[in-house]
Amino acid sequence: MNTPTDTTVHTTVLLHESIDGLGIESGDVYVDGTLGGGGHSLLALTNNPDITIIGLDEDEDALRRAKARIVATEVGNEAERAGRLFFIRENFRNIDRALASLPKTSVNRIMLDLGLSSDQFEVSGRGFSFKKDEPLLMTFSKPAADASIEPNELPRLTARDIVNTWEEENIADIIYGYGEETYSRMIAKGIVEARAKKPIETTTDLVAIIEASTPSRYHHGRTHPATKTFQALRITVNDEINALREGLEKGYKALASGGTMAVISFHSIEDRIVKHFFKAQEDATILTKKPITPSHQEISENPRSRSSKLRIIKKN
Repeated sequence: MNTPTDTTVHTTVLLHESIDGLGIESGDVYVDGTLGGGGHSLLALTNNPDITIIGLDEDEDALRRAKARIVATEVGNEAERAGRLFFIRENFRNIDRALASLPKTSVNRIMLDLGLSSDQFEVSGRGFSFKKDEPLLMTFSKPAADASIEPNELPRLTARDIVNTWEEENIADIIYGYGEETYSRMIAKGIVEARAKKPIETTTDLVAIIEASTPSRYHHGRTHPATKTFQALRITVNDEINALREGLEKGYKALASGGTMAVISFHSIEDRIVKHFFKAQEDATILTKKPITPSHQEISENPRSRSSKLRIIKKN
């Protein structure tokens, strides 16, 4: 079983493109709504040492790692001593609630990197990776008993709940809708048949079911046959689509005039939501006519970046 550490293995995607595109200026209030490994925030602070950083993340392990990484630098240590660093355990869909707890309620720059961090894949132990044998949780927030987490904040749904209790049709619908999986019906049928014999408890259990439920030719493509199903379960467990819609609306509302928001998405559903939201804002200028994508060099160095798309909007 993997255990969280205070070091990050995450490689930040489209790092310079997003921070440069935001146009951060001296004295700005910068909100990193998906703090992750802290890469975007650290570069923003390095380029502009006198800005205020507000980092949000639902994963307390990520908050701890990012804070340690940022404060370990000279600019980060100085910003912390000056009271310009804030790390808040919160989903970015509740950016309004996070800002209400701070002296700063209007912000100049917002960064949303919607991708699952490598830290969550590699060290969370919560079942995000089909390459590891872990409990089927897939929760962004940490489900362990912790005195700092109020009972009503504990995750109400896990991937284990879905595969063991949901109706076959509903399972198939989310795998197709959120995973865009061609074999969604076959996989859902396989899940229901398998759970009738014994509960599906781990990622290894689920991967075996997916492989047994899909044609052998599907097992030799560029992506693993479990990729889309795992994506769909993760999106459902964390209500990611509604969280994105709420985060975009509340974040844009919090932006001061002249402020910018950058969003990095990793699959077509997210990108469509961001694209349509940006186009719907009448008091804005879209700074990216087409989404910015990673260079060939970045993709070769970090294959997980290959599907990422960056869009940036400015509030007039």
